[in-house]
Amino acid sequence: MSEACLLTSPFLHSNSGIHSDSFYAALIDSSTQKVQLRQIHARLLVLGLQFSSFLITKLIHASSSFGDICFARQVFDELPRPQIFPWNAIIRSYSRNNSFRDALLMYSKMQLARVSPDSFTFPHLLKACSGLPDLHMGRLVHAQVFRLGFEADVFVQNGLIALYAKCRRLCRARTVFEGLPLTERTIVSWTAMVSAYAQNGEPLEALEIFSQMRKMGVMPDWVALVSVLNAFTCLQDLEQGRSVHASVVKMGLETEPDLLISLNTMYAKCGQVATAKTLFDKMKSPNLILWNAMISGYAKNGYAKDAIDMFHEMIDENVTPDTISITSAISACAQVGSLEQARWMDQYVSRSDHRDDVFVSSALIDMFGKCGSVECARTVFDRTEHKDVVVWSAMIVGYGLHGMAREAISLYRAMERGGVIPNDVTFLGLLMACNHSGLVREGWWFFNRMADHKINPQQQHYACVIDLLGRAGHLDQAHEVIRGMPVQPGVTVWGALLSACKKHRQVGLGEYAAQQLFSIDPSNTGHYVQLSNLYAAARLWDRVAEVRVRMKEKGLNKDVGCSWVEVRGKLEAFRVGDKSHPRYEEIEKQVEWIENKLKECGFVAYKDASLHDLNEEETEETLCSHSERIAIAYGTISTPQGTTLRITKNLRACVNCHAATKIISKLVSREIIVRDTNRFHHFKDEVCSCGDYW
Repeated sequence: MSEACLLTSPFLHSNSGIHSDSFYAALIDSSTQKVQLRQIHARLLVLGLQFSSFLITKLIHASSSFGDICFARQVFDELPRPQIFPWNAIIRSYSRNNSFRDALLMYSKMQLARVSPDSFTFPHLLKACSGLPDLHMGRLVHAQVFRLGFEADVFVQNGLIALYAKCRRLCRARTVFEGLPLTERTIVSWTAMVSAYAQNGEPLEALEIFSQMRKMGVMPDWVALVSVLNAFTCLQDLEQGRSVHASVVKMGLETEPDLLISLNTMYAKCGQVATAKTLFDKMKSPNLILWNAMISGYAKNGYAKDAIDMFHEMIDENVTPDTISITSAISACAQVGSLEQARWMDQYVSRSDHRDDVFVSSALIDMFGKCGSVECARTVFDRTEHKDVVVWSAMIVGYGLHGMAREAISLYRAMERGGVIPNDVTFLGLLMACNHSGLVREGWWFFNRMADHKINPQQQHYACVIDLLGRAGHLDQAHEVIRGMPVQPGVTVWGALLSACKKHRQVGLGEYAAQQLFSIDPSNTGHYVQLSNLYAAARLWDRVAEVRVRMKEKGLNKDVGCSWVEVRGKLEAFRVGDKSHPRYEEIEKQVEWIENKLKECGFVAYKDASLHDLNEEETEETLCSHSERIAIAYGTISTPQGTTLRITKNLRACVNCHAATKIISKLVSREIIVRDTNRFHHFKDEVCSCGDYW
């Protein structure tokens, strides 16, 4: 019945003898607005039908569909002695509208009224327990299910599976599932169990259940496919994910929003961001989850600028970001390294509802640390009222990145006094700080302190300790630590030892470390370059040539050095020997001026630092064209006098550029902050913050 017919129906307003329950039930079912339900209710009051359990149950269900819980409760409360159907209706209404506590409260009142529940009561109660989630209440409901003999009801069993899955009690969920006879397991039962494993980080078990389901001839619905996609996403199995995508298309489900979200997330997490973006663009009005999947997908796969652009686009589309959106965008800003972009992000957060979110605050601290401003990071730290271990650790790691060991240790002491228990990230930050400052005794003490907090060192902790000991010349002790590791040493650990061997020209141990690296990661160019640099440092040029031949045979090329300098909020990239920039001639003149000034100051390049066995003139020319020198030259001609230059490198700072940059900082009267792959260097007045210890 149309809206106009309902409001003007002579049957509704007349005093005719048509008082049939079925007539008013049909009117309720035909209602399209809340006001119509209230008109029908008023008519029932006039006719004395307001105590009809059948009609009131209908009204409660209809009100719930419109989200009008208050009216549903009003008509329920008018019943003097409601029977089971109205009770089920009001409990369902609260549960359906996510008022889970109210649903459980109504069940308590129902028990006090001595009304016995039936099989239709429990699914809604179990959904309420899952929604909270409230495991204790769920167990009480489960006990009543057994006591009243509903344990074989498939809908009740599905609710129990969902409850235990939400409460991360997978063994209990599986027990309930196994208790269902194979012939009685519905698609909902199978899907509930698949979802239980997929949502709780057990993708292999989820796929095992799905395989059993298919063997039983049960066709999956879109809900099951969402869970299967989530499982393949966790495993980052792109090939199987694509096969599910093909099934989705074959079944005609490609427009199902939840499936699109899962497909988008799967492709984004598997690094196929272009495909993910294609799916995203198919959505007329992408929801928040889709925006988050795209932004985090870009950020986690090295497309930081695209992630930031996506975040701005999201704001322009009037989609309000949540914690996930903001932390993903902050992470992208940290990768880009632009301090101006980082400051914009901080200002945006300060105007949003997330300014007091500790996760956002810790992300901002990390961002500023990685963008070269430990001062801004400390400002965010100081203004954060409720500091948990994540916030404290983020600031300690920030100090560690900048080699500010004393500040990191002082903050750790303050953290201890505040009663905050450190975690593995806290100690990683402390070890980084000690490593970058050459504080061997302190670093070793913190490493052993981890056991007091029952924290098992991970690969990164061991790598820091090996680097710390190795740089200080304690190579035998470093090797002893590796031999005593309870886990198999990884790339970072052996890489740290090889780097230390290069510094101290320990060829034998360095070759052993290199062999371990080649066996673990044979296609990584960096390992071969490290070994070659070791040979070059030891002036073993024939072995340098051998390494270069091996690299050529394997089709490996040394990574081209690249540096970025931030000028007026824009990052300009320069590569070794780069001549493509529009201002190349100006840059070249500035490079020449800098090099001439360096010679006047008595700077002499360290020839053995070069990978190649070149003559003196060629070596000098090659070193002058390093990307860092070009970036500094561009920065000095593109920014006002006294402006701090912020440079990011894709490689570790070489000996010559490090020594030259110290002198350049005094020549041009600027602070130069360089972020390499290992740490930050603050150059000012011919001094580096690392104390030449890197």
